[in-house]
Order: sequence, then C-alpha cells, then structure tokens
Amino acid sequence: MAADRLAEPSCALGGRLGRRSSARKSPDQEAGRKADGQSQDEQQQERHGLEGVETGNVSVIASVKTHPAVLPPRRKEEPSPAGVLRPSDRGLSERLGGLVDGHPVVTFFLVMFGGLVVIAALSILLGLLVTHGIETGRIGAADERVNIWLAAHRTPTRTDASLIGSIVAGGVVLPIVVGVLGLAAALFRKWTLVAFFIFTLAVESATYRATTLVVHSHRPRVPRLESLPVNASYPSGHTAASIAVYGGLALLITSHFRDRRVRIVTWLLAVGMVAFVATARMYRGMHHPLDVAGGVVVGIAALCVLVLACRSAEAAAK
Repeated sequence: MAADRLAEPSCALGGRLGRRSSARKSPDQEAGRKADGQSQDEQQQERHGLEGVETGNVSVIASVKTHPAVLPPRRKEEPSPAGVLRPSDRGLSERLGGLVDGHPVVTFFLVMFGGLVVIAALSILLGLLVTHGIETGRIGAADERVNIWLAAHRTPTRTDASLIGSIVAGGVVLPIVVGVLGLAAALFRKWTLVAFFIFTLAVESATYRATTLVVHSHRPRVPRLESLPVNASYPSGHTAASIAVYGGLALLITSHFRDRRVRIVTWLLAVGMVAFVATARMYRGMHHPLDVAGGVVVGIAALCVLVLACRSAEAAAK
C-alpha cells in the first residue's frame, strides 16, 4: 500500500513534467512553425489576388454589358408609302390644318372644295382668253393647221392607235383604274390614298364640266372620228384626266422609292402616257393644241389641290 502511494505522486509529477516539456518547444520547431504560417499567409494572399483579378474582370464584363457602345443615330428615312401626302413643317398645309384642328375629314373637304372653286375659275378665265383672244389671231390659225396636218396623215394603224389612246383616258377605263387603286389602298387601311385617288379624278371632272358650261369653243374643222358636242373643245378632258390619274400614281410611286432609276422610268411612262393621249385626241380631230394645253393646266391643278387637301387633313389629325 505504501509503495502504491509513493508511486502515484511520482506518476503525477512525471505527467506534469511531460506536459511542461511538450509545451516548451525548441527554437527550430518555432522557426518551422513561423515558416509554415508565412507560407500559408502567402498562399492566402495569392488566392485573394486571383479572386480580385477575377472579380475585376467580372466587373469589367458587367460594365460592358450594362453600358453598351453608343451607336451613331440612324439616318431618318423618308416617309412612305405616301410621303408626298405628308404635311411639311410650318407649311401651308399646317396652317390650313390648324383652322379645324382635330377634324381631318372636315379639313379635307373644305380645302378640296375651295381648291375646286379656284381651279374652275382659273380654267374658265383661260378658256375665255383662248376663245375670245388667242384663237382669233395668228396663233389660232397655226393651232388649226396642226389638226389639218394630222388629219391628212391618217392611216388605219394610226387611227386604231388613236382609239386606244382615247380609251385609256376615257370615261370607262379611268374609273375602273381609280376603283382598283382605291380598293387596294382600302385593304391596307390607307384612307388618305383612297381619298387621293377618288377625288383627284372627281375634281378634274368637275372642273372640266364647269369650264365647258361657260366656255364654248369650236372643235377643229376637220373630219372628226367621234360624235361629241362641237362647242366643247376647250379644255381637253382626256388629257386632264390622264394627268390626274396616271400622273398622280407616278407622283405617289416616286415619293416612295428613292432609287433614281425607278423615278426616271416612272415619270417617263407617265409623261409618255399623257403625250400619247393628247396626240390621239388631236389626231382624231377632237381638240386643238391649245385645248390640250388647257387640259394639262387642269390636270396639274387638280393634283396640287388634292395633295394640299390630303396634307391639311393629316396636319389636322395630329
């Protein structure tokens, strides 16, 4: 028992000394521990550095995604398909559209009827000037000689061609052409185009009728190939109507396409059609050259009135 008791303090003392000795490490061990700590710190710093670089790249990419490159502004395209019918800034159509603001239909008919009165009065004045002034002089004599020459050079082929020229601008074909164009525009809900097609021909026809009621001009004194009133020579209604329809269509097409070749070909076809119609009417002994000139004035004036009416209606709708 005594031996066991002596052994227990010695074991306890040995255990305490062992723990103290283990707590006390040699200088080499301390240096190794410090070296290991430094290497671990350097590794951690390298990891943080790499993470910082990666984070920076992500931030750069994020900034690129959130801030896209500023592109130059696109070129403003011309209005289509009825660019010629769009109102211009601070123009006459803008002022007329402001008179009845918010009522484009009312504006359209007011401008159209006002223009009709103006061009009808202009056509009547020109007709009176021709019949009571110009036709009585040398110009009138030269005007008549043109029809005499054409009548003297008639052939069956030319006569058939002149009939075609009269038909394509007559009271049957042109309403059909206008109806087809108006229906096509209505299918695409282009109501301004519908009004332009229909009322251009209507304004031209009304002006022609009003002029022939007041101005009584005798047709050429040659054998005529059609049976129409002899005192309704001025102006040429076929010429005016061909300009109103075919010229109006060319105006819309050339305002839509920017290709110069398309514009040149379109206007050549339109002018060629009008010239064909005018020549056919003189060849058939129905109009003098001065009557054709009066028809050109009426047709162009009708186009101008309808362009202004459509532009004013568009301005009133804004």
